[in-house]
Amino acid sequence: MIVYGKNPVIEALRSDKDIEKVLVAHDSHPPYQVVKLCKQKGIKLQKVPREKIEELAGTKKTQGILAIISPIKYVPPEEIFRNAIEKNSFFLVLDHITDPQNVGNLLRTCEVFGGVGALLPTHRSSPINEVVAKASSGAVFYLKLSKVANLSNSLREFKKQGGWIISVERGGKDIRSFSIPLPCALVLGSEGEGVSKNILDISDTVVSIPMVGKINSLNVSSAGALAMWECVRSFI
Repeated sequence: MIVYGKNPVIEALRSDKDIEKVLVAHDSHPPYQVVKLCKQKGIKLQKVPREKIEELAGTKKTQGILAIISPIKYVPPEEIFRNAIEKNSFFLVLDHITDPQNVGNLLRTCEVFGGVGALLPTHRSSPINEVVAKASSGAVFYLKLSKVANLSNSLREFKKQGGWIISVERGGKDIRSFSIPLPCALVLGSEGEGVSKNILDISDTVVSIPMVGKINSLNVSSAGALAMWECVRSFI
């Protein structure tokens, strides 16, 4: 959902809606109330060309400001942790994955294999928008999703509660010879940068998917699907 114009955006920020981010035109200044509310709520405020805002809004009458409202309601990360532990299941950690098609595909597979949801960073992450909803075939409406400012800090809390952190990255143990323990957080990094170092540092295990072809990498949604299957194949 798109909301544009100074007053509608301010009211959206004051409401209980989950807002992905607020876009402000490069050639304008965001209203003080918008800056204050975004800071209070941890909502990303991003400067973009005015043409981008007008394209998203479908009109030139935007006052140079637009808010993107999520189609789903985010939950606190503790709710995801509790569900994973109670169900002896897994959840995804999408470490700065920005492509909405990949995010949607991963969430679809997560739901199919009985995962409880996903943890995403507040910044440098795909918004949960209509593209994600479509790519997930509606799985976003059955999963618990949470956005946090710091992934590694949240994952430390999960570890304290008895959960395992398993990162999928090159140079790790062969995933075929490792039995993934549950409940776990399954961490997938962006295709360009991989899993962040601060998350690798706190991971219980790093696993890798063996490859024998000339192309030595997998799309993150394909790698994630294989890793999720390894999580559940012993009991599904």
